[in-house]
Amino acid sequence: MNALTYVGHATVEIEMDGVRLLTDPVLRRRIAHLRRQVPLPHEPFAKEPDAILLSHQHFDHLDLPSLRGFGPECRIISGPGSRPLLEKNGFGNVEELAVGEAAAVGAVTVTAVPADHDGRRRPFTEAGEAVGFLVGGSQQVYFAGDTDLYPDMDLISPMIDTALIPVWGWGHTLGEGHMDPAVAARAIGLINPRIAIPIHWGTFFPMILGRWGRHHLSRPPRRFADQVAESSPAVEVRVLEPGESTPLD
Repeated sequence: MNALTYVGHATVEIEMDGVRLLTDPVLRRRIAHLRRQVPLPHEPFAKEPDAILLSHQHFDHLDLPSLRGFGPECRIISGPGSRPLLEKNGFGNVEELAVGEAAAVGAVTVTAVPADHDGRRRPFTEAGEAVGFLVGGSQQVYFAGDTDLYPDMDLISPMIDTALIPVWGWGHTLGEGHMDPAVAARAIGLINPRIAIPIHWGTFFPMILGRWGRHHLSRPPRRFADQVAESSPAVEVRVLEPGESTPLD
């Protein structure tokens, strides 16, 4: 069965054609000043993923302690510039894909696609490029990672079955290189997938903000769904709570 599980933030387990992929795994209760607002899965994955996809080097996407839980030989596919950081931290099976390059993982193909986002891991490195990934097999799944809307987004692929689209972040404001629900809905109009699943919401929140602004934990995906229903009614929006799965067949 082909299926997706939204683990939280930008972490999604993709099961397709007998292959398991995991995107941007962040599997801790706290990252710096951010505290996880939803439970971690007790048994995150039935087995180790065949590959981990890393969209960029920001701390809420490339989390070294979470990666260590999969062992130093786990297969990691990332955008350009991440290998030195990962190899320095003991990971020996790292592949970098520039935009347009692809790698085979079992029966599926993973292709790097553009992202409009500064992917560098400041202040420690000036190298690093953010990418999205197109996972192709019996279906096509687009994982956007972190990105803003860009003019050629409609050229990613003419046949996307499911788009995993970021619709918010982890606080009460969004920095440059991100999409809010309205912009994400415009992106869906360009991509025109069969199914759209909002990600990058509802998982982390700054401890220092207390109760203020906590509506950003729940409102963005619903606003996104309303916007898509109005502007792209042929697209089915599935809002998954962190930890929830959906079949893709």
